Order: sequence, then C-alpha cells, then structure tokens
Amino acid sequence: MDILQRFVTQDAQTGLPVYIIAAAVGVVGAVIGSFLNVVIHRVPREESVAFPASHCPSCDTAIRPYDNIPVVSWAVLRGRCRACRAPISARYPAVELLTGVLFALTYVLHSGLTLSLPFDLAFVAAVVALVFIDAEHMILPNVITYPGTALALVARAVVPNLYGVAWLGGAETPAWLLSLGGAVLGAVVGGGFLWAVGWLWERARGVEAMGLGDVKMMFMVGAFLGWPLTLLTIFVGVLTGSVAGVAAMARRGERDMQMLLPFGIFLGLGSLVSLLFGTRIIDWYVGKF
Repeated sequence: MDILQRFVTQDAQTGLPVYIIAAAVGVVGAVIGSFLNVVIHRVPREESVAFPASHCPSCDTAIRPYDNIPVVSWAVLRGRCRACRAPISARYPAVELLTGVLFALTYVLHSGLTLSLPFDLAFVAAVVALVFIDAEHMILPNVITYPGTALALVARAVVPNLYGVAWLGGAETPAWLLSLGGAVLGAVVGGGFLWAVGWLWERARGVEAMGLGDVKMMFMVGAFLGWPLTLLTIFVGVLTGSVAGVAAMARRGERDMQMLLPFGIFLGLGSLVSLLFGTRIIDWYVGKF
C-alpha cells in the first residue's frame, strides 16, 4: 500500500503526480533497455556497440526506426524479423520492459527527481546488462565493471552516501570525503569478501568457487551502495543462488555440488533489492533488537 500511495502523490519538485513522472522515466528506461540489448549481444562477442547500426543477425537487414520501438515493435512483428521472418528472441522486449520498470521504481522508491537519479539509473542499467550477459555467456565483462566502479566513485563524491559510515569521521570531515571513504570500504567489503570466500573454497576443495568477474562486479556494487547494503546484496545473492542451485539439482535428479551457476545473476538481483529496499530492510531488522 505504501508503494501505491507514493505513485498517486505529487512530486515535490514539479507538482505533477508521481505516476506521470514515473511513466516518463519508465519510457526512458525502455529506450535505454533497447540499447542494453545491443550491449548484451555485442560486448561478449567483442563487437562495437556503435557500428554497424542495429540489424537482423540472421539476414543482416538494417532495422528501420519504426521496427525499433521498445516492446511495441516486437509485439507488432510477432517476434519475427520483417525481412526474413527469422524469430527474434523474447529477451529483447524482456530487457526493455524490465529496464523501464526498474527505472520507474528507482525514481519512485529511491531517488525522486534529485541529482542522484541519473547515477542510480546508470547503476541499474549496468546491473541489468551484467545479469543478462552472465546468464547467456557466464562472463561479467571488464568493459562494464571497470567503468561502473569509476562511475560509482564519482557518484559517491558528487552525491554523498553516508549510510553506515558516520563513524569514519568527525563533524569537520567533508561529506564528500566521508562518502568516498565509505565507497572504498564498500568496494573492499564486496569484492574482498567474495575473493576471500573463493580463495578459501579453492584451497579447501581444489576447485574454483567463482570467477574474478563476480569479484569485480562486487567492487562496483560495493563502491556504489556502501558496505551495509553490499552485505545485504551478498546475503540476497547467496540465498537466491542457493535456492536456484537446489532447484536445478532437484530438476536434474542428481546432487552435484560442483554445478556451475552464473552467480552474477543473483548478485545483480541482490544489488537491485538493496538499492530499492535495502535501507528499509536493514533498519527494520536492526529495529528488532
């Protein structure tokens, strides 16, 4: 009910109903999602995301602008190329729709029309791209995680995040510096924790537990969210990943502890949950004690 109430209230900056601005942000998200489809398809193949223009991978026919409208064009074309009638993966409208919904929720539940909104939306877009790339290729490309980490540090200097880091400095410490220190701490907690777990598992079992891509992704997530939300991200990721792993083993009818899962999917889910609901979850949990 609280979420629905937020949608029907007025935005403090513009006086417009929140649902109108949320819809506009969602449309922008769907357009960004269309670009993310290009990133998801081309980056793992080490192709340029700018050239050539969007084209059908089956017949190489250039996609016309009216066939490139997010979600709508796929539905109108019934999931097939206009030229050769080859099927178009449902992943394309799914990414566009998901990105649009996440952008709208980020505005409504987390950012509002503030300076933090563009940074938060960029973070959401990066996570969506990483999740779908990892699901298809089981890699988390450096070309996303490295710039994502740099952007996270810039964001924390421009829009300070002091959640969980007030103890790092006194009243004389500038907010941006305190926030930047918290971002570094969050990156160390996120990436360092996964690296340590992977190292210990490899030493104990003699097999690799996770790739460095997961570690680099958590450097990015930790720098952006800070250490409390990063721990929540890892918790949600491990929980959902464990459930998915058990379900996969049950489906196969075998107990395979070495089965590989694209853990970036679950870390991405955890980071989005943490961004949108994390402070509420942690404050609620701490309030129980």
